[in-house]
Amino acid sequence: MRRFKANESLASQLYEAIKNEIITCALEPGQQIAQPKLAEKYQVGITPIREALQRLTQEGLIQPIARFGYVVTPISLSDVTAMYELRSVLEAAAARLAALRGPQEQLDRIAELADTKYAFTDRESYSSFLTHNREFHRSVAAASSNPKLADFLSKLFDEMTRVFHLRPEPVDDSEQMRAEHKALAGALCKRDPDEAERIVLEQIASSQKRVLATLISIAGVGTNALGQMVHLGLSSPDGLWSEKVSDAARLAD
Repeated sequence: MRRFKANESLASQLYEAIKNEIITCALEPGQQIAQPKLAEKYQVGITPIREALQRLTQEGLIQPIARFGYVVTPISLSDVTAMYELRSVLEAAAARLAALRGPQEQLDRIAELADTKYAFTDRESYSSFLTHNREFHRSVAAASSNPKLADFLSKLFDEMTRVFHLRPEPVDDSEQMRAEHKALAGALCKRDPDEAERIVLEQIASSQKRVLATLISIAGVGTNALGQMVHLGLSSPDGLWSEKVSDAARLAD
């Protein structure tokens, strides 16, 4: 049974616990969330569970369904594309600002976080790396000294980490990602905003290719918790992904 801290709000601790399950895909996209089951799992009452779920709803990580409860917000291909477009704009701006005015102690911390890799044959090692990866990017955003920008990017990185956890098995790109992070940390420590922006944009493009390759490898037909069948496939001449959600019963006819 999970132990909760006496000096922190129970609802806040439940929020963090459930959020972590969503981000790591322990609660999978489209999966139903039942309040009584969560209350039983964490050995708490319904009220703090409800408060935690309301907060997660506000952040867009879960969706309330009338007479059904909640489902973990699905991850669509169009969502992934939008995330990367947003990262290209916001993270590039954050890197420029971090290079120009980031406190030195924060830049030193970024350099420390950059020197991290994982054993691609070890799922636990990969999961731990994703936690460090999220912290690395959050630290770059925080070094921009723009709290609103950092907060927005922090939420975006939570969504991105959920996408990264979709990989059926980790692949051996640990050294590449480590080299990308160290290159960005180096540009920030040199106070070179142009180089920092260039590296960020290259990293985002590289990450997008890796994620698309993963989505292609697992693409197919699946049914979500609402009984809807989700089709993923390449349908446009320029190779962009498209998707549609149809009622499973109607498709079966």
